[in-house]
Amino acid sequence: MPRVYIKTYGCQMNERDTEQVSQMFVKRGYTMTSTDTDADVVLINTCSVRDQAEQKALGKMGMVRRRKLPLVTGFMGCMAQSRGTELVQKAKVDLVVGTQKYHRVVEYVDEIIRAKEAQQMDDERFSIVDIDEEAASQNTIRDHTLKENQGSAFVSIMQGCNMKCTFCIVPFTRGNERGRPIADIAEEVRRLADRGVKEITLLGQIVNLYGRHEFPAIDGKSPFVQLIEAVHEVPGIQRIRFTSPHPIGYKKDLIEAFTYLPKLAEHVHLPIQSGSDEILKRMHRPYTAAKFTDLVERIRSVRPGIAVTTDVIVGFPGETEAHYQETRALFDRLKFENAFVFRYSKRRGTPAAEMDEAIQVSEQVKEARNQDLLSLVNQHAFTKYEELVGQRVEILCEGTSKTNETRLMGRTRTNKIVVFEGNPARHIGQIFDVNIHHYENFTLFGEVKRFP
Repeated sequence: MPRVYIKTYGCQMNERDTEQVSQMFVKRGYTMTSTDTDADVVLINTCSVRDQAEQKALGKMGMVRRRKLPLVTGFMGCMAQSRGTELVQKAKVDLVVGTQKYHRVVEYVDEIIRAKEAQQMDDERFSIVDIDEEAASQNTIRDHTLKENQGSAFVSIMQGCNMKCTFCIVPFTRGNERGRPIADIAEEVRRLADRGVKEITLLGQIVNLYGRHEFPAIDGKSPFVQLIEAVHEVPGIQRIRFTSPHPIGYKKDLIEAFTYLPKLAEHVHLPIQSGSDEILKRMHRPYTAAKFTDLVERIRSVRPGIAVTTDVIVGFPGETEAHYQETRALFDRLKFENAFVFRYSKRRGTPAAEMDEAIQVSEQVKEARNQDLLSLVNQHAFTKYEELVGQRVEILCEGTSKTNETRLMGRTRTNKIVVFEGNPARHIGQIFDVNIHHYENFTLFGEVKRFP
């Protein structure tokens, strides 16, 4: 059978989708390969959040085709959804599959191979483009390919987003919110726990609004809190995380869940996007800086030591120096433990891309604000890291360090990376304590002191 290579760009949800597609290829008898040089089928799972991700995907496919023409080439994911047939014409690929059609990829590859073998391309190139909506597609991302001793796994609980932020292409590429049944998700988690997984990350484009249109609240608890409780009951699961949430999804029931569900890890990623109410309104973010600040304070009050990280965009159309200073002042008050700081870039098809050129912020100003805010984030974050030196922390060992293969790395409950000397056979996939002796940038370094 042919060898398949899949390159993934973008978020954890894309990684999870790629894992599902890979599993389906393996079940069909294909062989997955980690390099495109010996692959017969080359697919790229794409992201459209930033233009750079799209350009990387197009560039990667161009290099593959120049070096060697595989039997089948194709794009999946958000860029495939938004560009459709244009990619067949521009990139000369055989297959373009949208975000609700991952479960069709293998059968489409089979069809293209059969067509080529039958020489049905004498007069015209044979290609398949499928970017249509499909009911219940969210229920097809459910299978896992686990590595040996893998201790953590991502579980997709929903697809789509209804929020329509003016800078974001996702609602147009992923469709409306669609949640999976709680029982199905809990069963998937049980299967993972039976295979040794100890930590689950629940994935959704707007994860804490899961099920709001499909499932009822019960005893004042939203469907998302009901789901967390169901996962919390699964034997063997010791940590629960979720991403990416929206501030408006943090209702009283979810905040209170941190008081009685100890498996919920002490880390919340809460995108602010801007600290200016005027810019938040332009972004179509339905909260104010004051409400966001109150939310962070309430979260911190119910779980002492919880880490709060965020996303922010600088240089959004119309952002003046005064608006930026409002954002900077909010960051100085809230002292996030980390932040992803993005310079605004136009995304074709979004409302923000159509905003008046007169209010566009120059690249020079965007870069200056980006570097200034990063410096402030680092200042506050490193204070938290300094406090951990000399402390004992619990980690889940995920595998070898990305920067030094002779060392292992794990993650604390507050989502900080720890690098240490260890035994792969003994430590990978396990939860244990490490004593921290120093840190460099956003990495802690420690020594194993206790292991069960």
